[in-house]
Amino acid sequence: MGLERDVVEAISSHMIGRRLLLNRKIEIPAAAPYAGLQLAHQAAKNKAFSLGVIIALCIIAFLATKILLGVLLYWRWVRTHRFCEISVSGGRMVVFKTTGKSTPPTKLILKKTQSLTKSDIIGSGGYGVVYRLIVDENNVFAVKKLPRGNHDQQRGFEREVETLSDIKHRNVVALRGYYTASHFNLLIYDLMSNGSLESVLYERPPEVPFEWPLRLNIAIGAACGLAYLHHDCIPHIIHRDIKSSNILLDDDLEAHVSDFGLANLLEENKSHATTVIAGTLGYLAPEYVETGKATRQGDVYSFGVVLLELVTGKRPRDDDLVKKGQNLVIWVRSLLDAGKIEEAFDDELRDASFDEEMKEVICIACQCLDSNPSYRPTMQQVLKMLERVILEVDYKSDDGLKG
Repeated sequence: MGLERDVVEAISSHMIGRRLLLNRKIEIPAAAPYAGLQLAHQAAKNKAFSLGVIIALCIIAFLATKILLGVLLYWRWVRTHRFCEISVSGGRMVVFKTTGKSTPPTKLILKKTQSLTKSDIIGSGGYGVVYRLIVDENNVFAVKKLPRGNHDQQRGFEREVETLSDIKHRNVVALRGYYTASHFNLLIYDLMSNGSLESVLYERPPEVPFEWPLRLNIAIGAACGLAYLHHDCIPHIIHRDIKSSNILLDDDLEAHVSDFGLANLLEENKSHATTVIAGTLGYLAPEYVETGKATRQGDVYSFGVVLLELVTGKRPRDDDLVKKGQNLVIWVRSLLDAGKIEEAFDDELRDASFDEEMKEVICIACQCLDSNPSYRPTMQQVLKMLERVILEVDYKSDDGLKG
């Protein structure tokens, strides 16, 4: 009986456990809602991003192609409209086109250039011989002959010349072209009909006057051209040889700065510090002589010497002054210190109506000639000071007319 009872209890327990198991709610983790939609959305985003990248790359490639094509077309236009070029044996002729001026055929210029002789020489200087080139009645040029360097130097020369051809200013002599031959180079400039300031100051006939207002106007024009080279043109240019023979005068006696950039063209080493001093005795700043380093302040010093030439009518190394152990700068300073600056005035300018203006210009020159380069004015400042002088002259002239 006991055994049967145990069996019955065991079966009952099993049945109850099974019933509980059947009645139990089994929780099965449910899948995240909208999982399929999220995956589809992410795939669409990835596809859209890839498509955007492809489109962006296509746009960039298209724009780059357009830019490259534009650059190529521009340089083709430049070569067609900016200059004409003819290749010749051992070199080439390049003529830059100038807005507002007729440009004769390049072949004609080449032919005339190749026929230059010693009889066409109109001058010479530290940089080379200068020829007069008559192409036709409307086109007369000055041609400067320079030595030719090796292959690498020649390539640098041509790059430098093409950079200089971009310089356009009413008070700077325009570079019209160049010619390369096997042993020399030629630079072609507009010819200034009235020569240089040096020739007008010292070589004109005695009966031809050179009055103060004209001298002051030339000083302002030259200052304007040099200020442009120093501050406004790109790249900025240090002239390194400012002197009266490098200030040329046109039909109206307006000043034009010439020979800018030639020192760089002739340098084997393109750095400003050189072992060879460019420039002319009597015009060189003391610090340039000592260091060989060209600076804008050095150009300002040289321009100060030119101002003294205009007021005194004497060369920087006047023979009479050199015999006394002096030069123009030392002589003028000694008179200024002694209160006798009127004795420095050119005999042709001894007119009391301009004495004050000439004194002012001498004072401006002395600022340019300061022994400390940092105390010298810039050419922009020099130009403003000279313009104030001429404004005062005009003002006084107006007062005189009114009286």
